[in-house]
Amino acid sequence: MAAGAGALIGGLDALAAPAAVAQMAREQKRLIIVRMHGGLSQLESWDPKPNTDTGGPFRAIPTSVPGIHISELLPHTAKQMHHLALVRGINTRNDDHGKGTYMMATGRHPVPGQSFPELGAVVARAMDHSGQSLPGHINIAAGGSGGRNNDAAYLGPKYASISLGGAQPPAYTTRPAGVTDQTSQSQEDFRRRANDRFAGHRRTAETDAYVQSYEQAQELVRQREVFDLSKEPAKDHERYGSHDFGKHCLLARRLVEKGVTCVQVSHSNYDTHNENFEFHFEQLGEFDKPFATLVGDLADRGLLQHTLVVVLSEFGRTPRINQYYGRDHWGHAWSVCMGGAGLKRGAVVGKTNDNGTAVTDRQVDAGHMFHTYLRALGVNSRHHFSIGGQRIPMADPAFEAIDELIA
Repeated sequence: MAAGAGALIGGLDALAAPAAVAQMAREQKRLIIVRMHGGLSQLESWDPKPNTDTGGPFRAIPTSVPGIHISELLPHTAKQMHHLALVRGINTRNDDHGKGTYMMATGRHPVPGQSFPELGAVVARAMDHSGQSLPGHINIAAGGSGGRNNDAAYLGPKYASISLGGAQPPAYTTRPAGVTDQTSQSQEDFRRRANDRFAGHRRTAETDAYVQSYEQAQELVRQREVFDLSKEPAKDHERYGSHDFGKHCLLARRLVEKGVTCVQVSHSNYDTHNENFEFHFEQLGEFDKPFATLVGDLADRGLLQHTLVVVLSEFGRTPRINQYYGRDHWGHAWSVCMGGAGLKRGAVVGKTNDNGTAVTDRQVDAGHMFHTYLRALGVNSRHHFSIGGQRIPMADPAFEAIDELIA
């Protein structure tokens, strides 16, 4: 499993020159997932069909890549299209929120009695190295509590995401006012002696996970300012916007710069069974500038070549416009936008027919997408994890990467 040249940075930090450390940090592979919860309409975003019976009221506009047009609701993103790629032929044959979310997060079709880790957990495990101190998997959510989520399955709690509340540092990462450095160190020394004594007789995978979680929590306390968005310049706050999504995008940029492997942000809720056009006008108006700013900043800072950015939903919206001027669930012909890392820039793979009701070229499934994400990050998606003596494929072996997208 390739982790890139920067995988040793944690172990070399004390020995290497600052410039070398900074260079290695930039070269570590990173992943930013933007989840458009509810089901973003492909017709109002990545695959517009103007002047058709399904197209709706919005125009298609040119982008920075000649020949590629996206919805006029994304003018800022259109200027960054030379950094991005589109997959327009996704057919997951699924119109259910829960199943669609699971498929796009794990690259697997739901199977009763089985649970697979989500993309962020798989990447965090694949990119793990002994010198890594910060969590490898962060989920930024408005109501985040600072606790672990249940999204790593058999990979274990170390790779489950930590839910970060909005644009604030994790909760309970400041020392109580009455606890001195000496008292804190005495408590830590006692804890370590007790843990070592216990481990000498009754060490298990569960006790190891507890110790690891505790020590990672201590590292969060020591590096609390990594998560402190107030450290970013005022001009950056202004460029990203004062709303939650803008703050979350800015924090995502900060976290990947500081060494976090996978960061997930969300924008919600695109489940537009009613008034689809008014809603997308407002929501994509909020999404467009912060997302485009994030992509542009990553490129300008030399990070995009090592950072994969993926914008996905659980499915798209129906081409047919219903009686409430809404679009319903549609997993049969929709799109994902992504860019950076090992992807070809300005590429489009897949095509739908004139009114967007069916895929006509290069149809792919969630499994193809999962393999593609891993390959773009330099990970061999055909590798296995060794779990309890069993070899479990990292990605569904029934699928493969979209080779046309891999640079």
